[in-house]
Amino acid sequence: MVAVADRAPVLELPDTHGTPVRVGGVRARPQLLVFLPFAFSRVCGGELRALVEEPVGGADVVAVTCDPVFTLRAWAEQEGATFPLLSDFWPHGQAARAYGALDDGSGAPLRATFLLDHDGVVAWSVRSPAGVARSVADYRAAVGALTG
Repeated sequence: MVAVADRAPVLELPDTHGTPVRVGGVRARPQLLVFLPFAFSRVCGGELRALVEEPVGGADVVAVTCDPVFTLRAWAEQEGATFPLLSDFWPHGQAARAYGALDDGSGAPLRATFLLDHDGVVAWSVRSPAGVARSVADYRAAVGALTG
């Protein structure tokens, strides 16, 4: 898995309308990259709703699954997501694999999050076991520590 202080891989993934969105690299604001195993699943749905209801200020949030674009569009509309949901569908799991966050057994991302600083370096990361939701409060604390 990509570790803190590593330069994060730079990739482009399609959003819910097929528009490429860059993940990683130099940017104006930090980027919070949240890998979610499965759209419309119970725990992932709760995590997405938490991000919608409790926005993480100070960073650009992107969520990534290996689901197709059309599935993510329906999920984003259902949950009212205002940040990009990105599809790592094809080549299957390329982004998750680049970050060391692909479960080859299930073909889905692990429940992993990476906070990338302005220079595209991993400033913080967390991984939760299957079925255990991550905390938006932890995201806010990490972004706060980075942006001071």
